[in-house]
Amino acid sequence: MKYRCEVCDWIYDPAIGDPDNGIAPGTPFEDIPSDWVCPVCGVGKEDFAPVEDDL
Repeated sequence: MKYRCEVCDWIYDPAIGDPDNGIAPGTPFEDIPSDWVCPVCGVGKEDFAPVEDDL
């Protein structure tokens, strides 16, 4: 499942991960460390919501 940043609308796609910030492709959102932040705007995981439809 993908997750969208509610502040800047960046999408976390587990198939891609966030390799620039140490999150390997294939990492589920739930397994990202709690101190990870959005690579675009810097908010924490608490500001992300599941994406219901496939963007």
